[in-house]
Amino acid sequence: MELTPLLLLAGTETAAIEGISAAGASAPSRQFTAAADAELLLLGPAAPRVHALPPLPAGVSPALIGHVVLRELELLQRLQVIDLGAPVAPAVPHLRLPEPESSGPAACLSSGAAMPMLRVERLLQRADRFCQHWPAGSPVLVCECVPGGTSTALAVLEGLGIAAVGLVGGSLRQPVHGLKAQLVQRGLAAAGLQPQAAAALADPARARAVLAAVGDPMLALAAGLCLNLAGQGHQLVLAGGSQMAAVLALALALAPEAARQHLADHVQVVTTAWVLSDPGNDLGLLLARIGQRWGVTPRLQASGLRFGSCRSPALRDYERGFIKEGVGAGGLAWLWEQSGRSPETLAAACDRAMESWASG
Repeated sequence: MELTPLLLLAGTETAAIEGISAAGASAPSRQFTAAADAELLLLGPAAPRVHALPPLPAGVSPALIGHVVLRELELLQRLQVIDLGAPVAPAVPHLRLPEPESSGPAACLSSGAAMPMLRVERLLQRADRFCQHWPAGSPVLVCECVPGGTSTALAVLEGLGIAAVGLVGGSLRQPVHGLKAQLVQRGLAAAGLQPQAAAALADPARARAVLAAVGDPMLALAAGLCLNLAGQGHQLVLAGGSQMAAVLALALALAPEAARQHLADHVQVVTTAWVLSDPGNDLGLLLARIGQRWGVTPRLQASGLRFGSCRSPALRDYERGFIKEGVGAGGLAWLWEQSGRSPETLAAACDRAMESWASG
């Protein structure tokens, strides 16, 4: 059975805070990031696209990596794009969920009221329905595009009782751990979910309360997919870094205690070598703390893709720390390697894609 790649698009008004994200050089440009990345992932750099990629401080969107992998592995037709309320809808075929599941970006996490509880419940129910008729044995690779999403991931992890400040990465070359910690503290306090208060809730209730207070729609749907598909015995690749660690933590919190190890055995977080070598985060330690919290051993993999020998300056910017992950790049590059192809051939294919883009 062939793997199915999913791309979940969402938004959070947290992304509008000055200095919080490099997924677009300005807050207005970040309104278009999810739509533009979805179009680049599906259509590629040479095709006309409705939404231009927002300007970045350096580098090029990791959606380029994903497009090359999906095209060469003949998986583009299997890609499913789901819009959970991105600020701008992508101009490619996609599933748009009904209200309130897709009612625009979540409010800023600092408000302590990011989403109504009804929206959280409907997203979790949607995940359950989505998985009911999933083909037996079909593995799933989950990608995301949520500007500001590492901040909501940090907030959710802290709300679930994981000491995550300083461990969660982000799109900026130099992390802003202090700014994010302040926002998280304000949001959890506003919701009455300081660690000691949150500990009084049973895990599933805490997960829902934290999602509503400081989360985003992608985290809710992805956690529900993770819980349901792993429960049915499907293998899942959570393609990303800190945000996918938060998805796993939420799924474990929502799962019955007896089902948690089974869930952990069927899910792996897969990221890039740039995330693992980034001094601004520690994904391995973060997952270890998640595992300790729920008594499981999370699985972490990374692709071997590097761009140090590429001709394209935008690709070499990855090696300088300007771009590290996004739009499932690590998981898709790892999938390339699982097909028996080398990271070097993928780097060369990305280099050629950049050349055709420049000449197109």
